[in-house]
Amino acid sequence: MEYDKDKVDEMTLALLYLVMWHEHDYGRAWKGFDWDTMDRLHQKGWISDPKGKAKSVGVTPEGMKKAEDLFRNHFQSK
Repeated sequence: MEYDKDKVDEMTLALLYLVMWHEHDYGRAWKGFDWDTMDRLHQKGWISDPKGKAKSVGVTPEGMKKAEDLFRNHFQSK
């Protein structure tokens, strides 16, 4: 099936915001999403490399801001 990967990336990042916590200048989030999507988020500079044994992934400051904006835009009650 063909689909808009950028939209999937944005929704995944928004949902990462839902499970994110802060550590120093970075965020961390559970990485239970599709590996291809997580790799694209890493390539876009929004998360650290998702490969590894850790069950969470680092979220860059830019990724944290983008995630919050997307989450508020798509899921905040009016």
